[in-house]
Amino acid sequence: MEHSPLPRQRLSSVDAREIRKMEPSESMKKIGIVGGVAWPSTVHYYSELCRRSERWHVARNPQGVSSTPEMSIESLDVNKAVSYLGIDGDEESWQQFDDYHRAALQRLETSGADFAVIASNSAHHRFASIVSGIRMPIISVFAVVAEECARLGAKEVLILGTPLTMRSARLREEFAKYGIEGAGPRDEATRAETARLISALQCGHLDGATERLGRIAKISFERQSIAQPVVCLACTELPLAFQKEKMLATFKYDDVSYINSSAVHINAAFELASNGCVDRKNWTGQMW
Repeated sequence: MEHSPLPRQRLSSVDAREIRKMEPSESMKKIGIVGGVAWPSTVHYYSELCRRSERWHVARNPQGVSSTPEMSIESLDVNKAVSYLGIDGDEESWQQFDDYHRAALQRLETSGADFAVIASNSAHHRFASIVSGIRMPIISVFAVVAEECARLGAKEVLILGTPLTMRSARLREEFAKYGIEGAGPRDEATRAETARLISALQCGHLDGATERLGRIAKISFERQSIAQPVVCLACTELPLAFQKEKMLATFKYDDVSYINSSAVHINAAFELASNGCVDRKNWTGQMW
C-alpha cells in the first residue's frame, strides 16, 4: 500500500510561535539504524518509524506540520556480511563479522545518534560481541521479542528464520529468561523449506507464501508436540507472507499466533525515540 504524506497546512505566525515553543518537549531522539542485511528490511524500518512519527505528532497537534525523527543509516553490504559469517564454537572465526557490524555502530555514534537498532535478526546471534565498547543504547530484537512472547503467555515458541537464527542459542536464552522454550524446526527438510521460502520472499514471489508458511508451522507443531501454537517470525522477510498483517507486531492466522520480530523491534525503537519508555533490560550500552 502506498503511503501519501500528510498534507502541509499554512500556519499563522502565532501558530508557528506556539509550535516552536513546544519543540523541546516534543522533539524525538535521533535513531541510528544498521541496515542493508538485507536492504528491504532497512526500508521497512525507516518507513514505519516515519509513519508512526507522523501519526504521533498529528495526534498531539492536528493543525501542525507533521514531523519525523532524525535518523542516520549505515547500510552494509549483505554479500560481505554473509562472507564474514563464522562457525559457532570458534570465536576467532566471527571477528570480521563482529567488527563489520560494530564499526557501523561506531559511525552511528559519531553521527550523533542517541541510540540504535540493527535491522537484522541474524546479527543478533552475535549481539554481545558486536555491541562491546559501544556507549549508546542498542535495542536487542531478541530481548524485546522474548518479552512480547511472555506478555502473550506463551510457554513454547517455534522459531522460523534463517538457519543461523533458528539454531541460535542466544535467542533460546532470551526466551528461557521468561520460562519459554524456543526452538526451530527439528528436521532438516523443514528448515530447508523455510530457507527456500525466505529466498522466494526476498525475490518478491508472494504467491502461495501464506500457505507454505502455514504448512511449515503445522508440520513443526505436530513433530515437536507443541500444544500452544505460537510462531516467532524471526526474519524480516517472513512477515511478507501475510500481506494484510505484515505491519502488526502480533496476529492470528488459521488459529496460530504469530510474533513479527521486526514490528516488535520497530515498536520498541519508536517508544524510546518518542518518550524513552523502553524497558532498560532490553538495552545495552550507556543508560540515560
